[in-house]
Amino acid sequence: MANEILEKYGTDVKELTLIPSGGGVFEVIKNGDHIFSKKSLDRFPDDGEVMNLIESG
Repeated sequence: MANEILEKYGTDVKELTLIPSGGGVFEVIKNGDHIFSKKSLDRFPDDGEVMNLIESG
């Protein structure tokens, strides 16, 4: 997913941080706002879902 973001947005991305975690945590935060939370939704994102959320916000 990080690769997909960087391929699409290239140098427009000012920061992209991956933080390894345990317990199945998968959070996506854009400009300080949570845009996807596996913990809240109890599922991983569908293909393209995170990119759609990034683009819509």
